[in-house]
Amino acid sequence: MIAQLTGRVDAIGEGSCIIDVNGVGYLVHASTRTLSALPQAPATAKMLVETHVREDAIVLYGFADSAERDWFRLLTTVQGVGAKVALAILSTLSPSELVGAIAAGDRASVTRAPGVGAKLAVRVLTELREKAGGMPTGASFAPIQKLPAGPAEEALSALLNLGYRRPEAQPAVARVVERLGDAASLDQVIRDSLKELAR
Repeated sequence: MIAQLTGRVDAIGEGSCIIDVNGVGYLVHASTRTLSALPQAPATAKMLVETHVREDAIVLYGFADSAERDWFRLLTTVQGVGAKVALAILSTLSPSELVGAIAAGDRASVTRAPGVGAKLAVRVLTELREKAGGMPTGASFAPIQKLPAGPAEEALSALLNLGYRRPEAQPAVARVVERLGDAASLDQVIRDSLKELAR
């Protein structure tokens, strides 16, 4: 099995790239995140690889780091999530954002990935809830805090309506509520949360 490739970047396309290793060009499928991390051709690159052997083909999936590869492996254990859908999810959400979305039960973030409907998103969130905490994030991650009822929940709802994603909005609101206390008004929580998010 091929676990890693080091070679010259020959071409980068939509959803895949070609890595030339000693004159042999390997077609590697990857997330947009991994493809954007590759150097421009003809520079040399190293990719972690997951090899899938099917009856009609040997398919290579490449990753810029081990966190994304580990999440790819985990996502493909969910019924209905094949390699293509797993890459779509990882193109939409980084490993740290994925941990946050699962911890918060944020179905909307997961359904932003092409090919992921509401039912499949719920299945991903449900099946991976117990496993997500021990997964690598590829970056520092502040766990999602549970918000108290009242202005905090309303402020979070307002931020989500403004287009912010739950994994970034919820920690900001939690920090503001912790700082201002339960007596803070809704306007104050929203205003201060927007300042937090602008940093």
